[in-house]
Amino acid sequence: MNDRVAITIEDGVADVRMVRVDKMNALDNAMFEALVGAGERLRTEKGVRAVVLSGEGRAFCAGLDMGNFGRMAEGPRGQSTVSTSDEVLGGRTHGVANRAQYACWVWRELPVPVIAAVHGVAFGGGFQVALGADMRYVAPDARLAVMEIKWGLVPDMAGTQLMRHLAREDIVRELTYTGRIFSGEEAFQYGFATRVCADPRAEALATAREIAAKSPDAIRAAKRILNDAVLVDPKTGLTQESVEQGRLIGSPNQVEAVLSNLQKRAPAYADPG
Repeated sequence: MNDRVAITIEDGVADVRMVRVDKMNALDNAMFEALVGAGERLRTEKGVRAVVLSGEGRAFCAGLDMGNFGRMAEGPRGQSTVSTSDEVLGGRTHGVANRAQYACWVWRELPVPVIAAVHGVAFGGGFQVALGADMRYVAPDARLAVMEIKWGLVPDMAGTQLMRHLAREDIVRELTYTGRIFSGEEAFQYGFATRVCADPRAEALATAREIAAKSPDAIRAAKRILNDAVLVDPKTGLTQESVEQGRLIGSPNQVEAVLSNLQKRAPAYADPG
């Protein structure tokens, strides 16, 4: 994994960096494995309270490695060319997802918030990896695209499920049908970017440190509620709010939040078990 994705953890923040610099962090089999492996590791990594996902070098992620497109023209129809030879795209190998989808979806399933810091380009699969994060900090001159149509394909790395909650339906359709490249500024206007900033990674790390200083129990509960809020009916969602709040009230970290505020001191939260 280390030649594709590097992870450092400091003060509760996991700094996850795609490091295939010579290929602009393009997605080959090893990169898919590394992204999935990184996400799965961080799901259970003790002490992690927030994650920043970025790309080293000139780009966040240039999308699917060009070599895979050549193999698509040679491979049998319906067979995955971005995974092992015996894995069919329709197979659910990681819960609701196949492996390629899970390279994006795993960040949604992490119990802590994830911020994608996007610079350079985020094309096709690279754009969808960024969509899997809770938030996206994007450089104003970054170039993004739902580029699959260029290769006669559709977005199939969870993009259709993630885009629909961020941008208007007609915007999603236009970008998907045309493959048009758009800027970081446009991404913000459409709803894909949370913030436009000159140094996305620095600002993402600053926000991650701010999140890491909050009660980890409340942050995790908030992510569970917000993940489900776009999927469930109002009654279920309102009930979930009440259940999560009931678990938090009077718990050690919630008491510490109250006391630290009243005593005007920095809180000392315990990591979840």
